[in-house]
Amino acid sequence: MDLAFIPSPSRGVIHIGPLPLRAYAFCIIIGVVVAVWLGSRRWVARGGAAHTVGDVAVWAVPFGLVGGRLYHVITDHQLYFGAGRHPLDALKIWNGGLGIWGAIALGAVGAWVGCRRAGVPLPAWADALAPGIALAQACGRWGNWFNQELFGRPTTLPWGLKIDYDHRPDATKELATYHPTFLYESLWCIGVAVLVLWADRRFRLGHGRAFALYVAAYTVGRFWTEYLRIDEAHRIGGLRLNDWTAIVVFLAAVVYFVVSAKRFPGRETDVDPAARPAAPEGGADATDPADSGPTDSGPTDSGPTDSGPAAGKLTDGEPAAGQPGAGQPGAEEPLDDPAKSGAALAEAVGDGGPQPEETPVREAGKRS
Repeated sequence: MDLAFIPSPSRGVIHIGPLPLRAYAFCIIIGVVVAVWLGSRRWVARGGAAHTVGDVAVWAVPFGLVGGRLYHVITDHQLYFGAGRHPLDALKIWNGGLGIWGAIALGAVGAWVGCRRAGVPLPAWADALAPGIALAQACGRWGNWFNQELFGRPTTLPWGLKIDYDHRPDATKELATYHPTFLYESLWCIGVAVLVLWADRRFRLGHGRAFALYVAAYTVGRFWTEYLRIDEAHRIGGLRLNDWTAIVVFLAAVVYFVVSAKRFPGRETDVDPAARPAAPEGGADATDPADSGPTDSGPTDSGPTDSGPAAGKLTDGEPAAGQPGAGQPGAEEPLDDPAKSGAALAEAVGDGGPQPEETPVREAGKRS
């Protein structure tokens, strides 16, 4: 008798009148909410608009659910088609059965449609969502716990999962505890999310490389948990079909990561047109007429204004830089006094010649 084990829920659905509330569905919904929340925060941090992730997810999530179900039905068709089977059971998604490979593949198609409509690059959007998707998987795996499905081999470890008699495999009805592969994969996905967050901050991954890292890291853990599972599955060369899928997807993710790093180093900028500042009315080159010249359109005084010192003089009365000054040929002192100005003119002409009519000179700094 096992002294320690993880119990399984007695049921995975609660009925409120005629409405069934299924734990499996709630786990998926919680996962989607977590993914969109974290993805939105990361998208805004990269300069995007807060609503863009949710707008694209409206397309990606339904496509992902359909893709996940299609992959499961195709690869486990014997559960739904053939003698004694009910094909309509293939539509009962609430009973479990979502293949992550199909969910990611067809979900990417939906994301592509959403990104095209939003005008954002799909690789950048996928990078923002990558750790959130891993956390969504971590949440979704708890749906297997409520349904008592997809557990591993029998075990006597203290963390063995106790399975009710009706859910045990026919070959091991007498054994009650099994490896909790749902828990192993959930914890692994949390580790993958942490890895992607760290690597993205440390190396500033871009152009889909954060998403590729998530895929590669997830497939490593999935290969291990798939090896432990004992539910019915197709085998090729002694390995379960999902093990082969994990190998192929891992290699594809690594190749993409390396090629992307060589072709597109660095990280994208300006990823979301919805976050760009609005252009001014009339276009980017439009200017305010008030900025094109002085506000006074009438004739102006050719002399200096009252707002500063007289032309050619500094505030202390000395000649300004670039103006004729003391010691320069042809330099004259400023004519501030009309009397002195007349004497200077007389001295310049001489006593023997006719005296020019004295012309009053207006005081510097005053308008006529």
